[in-house]
Amino acid sequence: MSKPTVAILGASADTSKYGYKSVKAHLANGYDVYPVNPQGGEIDGLKVYTSLDEVPVEHLTRISVYLPPAVALQMLDAIAKKGCDELFLNPGSESDELVARAEGLGLNPIQACSIINLQESR
Repeated sequence: MSKPTVAILGASADTSKYGYKSVKAHLANGYDVYPVNPQGGEIDGLKVYTSLDEVPVEHLTRISVYLPPAVALQMLDAIAKKGCDELFLNPGSESDELVARAEGLGLNPIQACSIINLQESR
């Protein structure tokens, strides 16, 4: 069986940010992790993709969002194009408009912390 995959939108190299903690938590739980941040670079040895389109996986198990709702809204078309089984809208990224539009695009938005979800699913 192949490993689950996750793109972390709003990934950060700043160890105090949840965009970093999510990268570490998903790695620790056996995911192939694809950090995404327009600044690019590297997080703990992982390439940071500057856009979701660059992620070399056609359909992801999970996309975890650590972005303000207005920014996440602008990315929904790219998220729908990439495809995912679960779209986690972490605290601070969710909004009624974002959820409604995501559902309208056929996505499965989950308004919850993906890090806590990992701990609960063990």
